Amino acid sequence: MIIIPAIDIKGGKCVRLAQGDFERVTIYADNPPEMAQNWAQKGAELIHVVDLDGSVAGFPKNAPAVIEIVKRLNNVPVQIGGGIRDMQTIDFYLQNGVAAVILGTAALQNEEIIFQAGSKYPGEIILGIDALDGKVSVEGWKRKTNEDATTLARRFENCGLKAIVYTDIKRDGMETGVNIEATRALAEAVRVPVIASGGVASIKDIEKLKAIENCGICGVIIGRALYTGAIKLEDAIKAAAA
Repeated sequence: MIIIPAIDIKGGKCVRLAQGDFERVTIYADNPPEMAQNWAQKGAELIHVVDLDGSVAGFPKNAPAVIEIVKRLNNVPVQIGGGIRDMQTIDFYLQNGVAAVILGTAALQNEEIIFQAGSKYPGEIILGIDALDGKVSVEGWKRKTNEDATTLARRFENCGLKAIVYTDIKRDGMETGVNIEATRALAEAVRVPVIASGGVASIKDIEKLKAIENCGICGVIIGRALYTGAIKLEDAIKAAAA
């Protein structure tokens, strides 16, 4: 299980939202590429980047910052989500050094693109499932659906996905602890590796996920807790490797 620092970009700055609420935003850095370098220097094996503006707009809004992050990191892979709704955008990111793209809203708006992308880029497509009380939310968490998270995951488990990022919206950015039960249930329901996301508050959360790693948990994304200093990246990496 690997530790994945999160870099959420809004207005060109590195921010964190509380429960996906764009009105509850905290700015942590003015330069996302420099922040990415900071995490890489501290031992990050993978960086998770989200174009928050793009997730709402439906197309990339911070692509230059994303590509700059990729260029600066060299040997540390970057996965990107937010505003990726068509093959042109997928092609752009993957042909410019991004290791994997995350498709979320696209999975409900245009299911065929998941299969098309998975076929063209096997092992480079990640399904992002953002859930509120077990139901999927899309368009930057602005629109809630009646789609069950597990049902959605099963629909795409045979199309060449690299992983599924499962985010509990209620816990995201709140440092209230990972939803272990829901994450485990999803991981056990599909054959695709699952990356946990949302609510990581302390090393105890890392230890709890590590304990169920064999259920199919391959990594965990950490955001606010790293930025507030509640968790030191080096300590998280050690806990995940124990």
